[in-house]
Amino acid sequence: MFKNYGLLGIEHLEKEDIEEILDLAFVYKDYINKGIKKLSTLKGKSIVNLFYEPSTRTKNSFELAAKYLGANVINFTTQGSSVQKGEILKDTVITLTAMGIDAVVIRHNMSGTPMYLKKYINLPIINAGDGMHEHPTQALLDMMTVKEYKGTLKGLKVAIIGDIVHSRVAKSNIIGFSKMGSKVYIAGPCTLVPEIAKKFGAIVKNNVEEAVEGADVVMGLRLQLERQKKNLFPSTGEYAKYYGINSKVLNLAKQDALLLHPGPVNREIELTSEVMDGEKSYIREQVTNGVAIRMAVLNLLLGGKEYEKVI
Repeated sequence: MFKNYGLLGIEHLEKEDIEEILDLAFVYKDYINKGIKKLSTLKGKSIVNLFYEPSTRTKNSFELAAKYLGANVINFTTQGSSVQKGEILKDTVITLTAMGIDAVVIRHNMSGTPMYLKKYINLPIINAGDGMHEHPTQALLDMMTVKEYKGTLKGLKVAIIGDIVHSRVAKSNIIGFSKMGSKVYIAGPCTLVPEIAKKFGAIVKNNVEEAVEGADVVMGLRLQLERQKKNLFPSTGEYAKYYGINSKVLNLAKQDALLLHPGPVNREIELTSEVMDGEKSYIREQVTNGVAIRMAVLNLLLGGKEYEKVI
């Protein structure tokens, strides 16, 4: 399904698909670290980044990934486009397809948008985040970061803390880490932790300390105030006090635990600056790995399994 439809969500990937993406991403990370940033793997291909929501990390890393592989990139934003004249998504994508693009990377505030577009275009579609549904490449780069420093994903305890209900990152990671043999624990305000998370393999805990204790990986999440329709907790100060990750909380995890966060971080709310800038923080490494993961996904969808070998 991955090769036929694009990357619509972690839920559509088999364990073998995830392993294939991670293996290729490590090859590309090695290239990046060696300064090899101009390949011809996707020479002649054109990719459109169709972003209906703001983005720094995802949008720019998809652009870099495509350019490192030699592809042409069109960066589409709603501002200054025919969307402001009333053009609907379907017609925008059909128009771009008629121009000869080879793949669509899309971020949209409506869940299910990538699957919806498959009805109208026969091109690989890569989900860069759809509403509160999924963010598959973020989960893949998170899994890559953990595997890089832990050597495996099997048997690990992964604690995800915070705004679970609004987080597409949380859902993708719960599904992904569970498929790879990790045990995923979640915690946060009861109003932000949905019972349905258990369906995807998560173990729900009543407090942050219990979720984090003995964890190999601790992941904070952005508090998504823009998606909340009503007040779901008393204040950000209260949230930080009971659900923020500080040194006291992080010390409950294993000594060699990794601290992750998809970004952007609301400092002193989700994470204190002390832990964010501390030795257990691998947030910058996540960003680096994001480029490599997106290179791997683009190659597997557009260039085939073989990668350009560089001596």
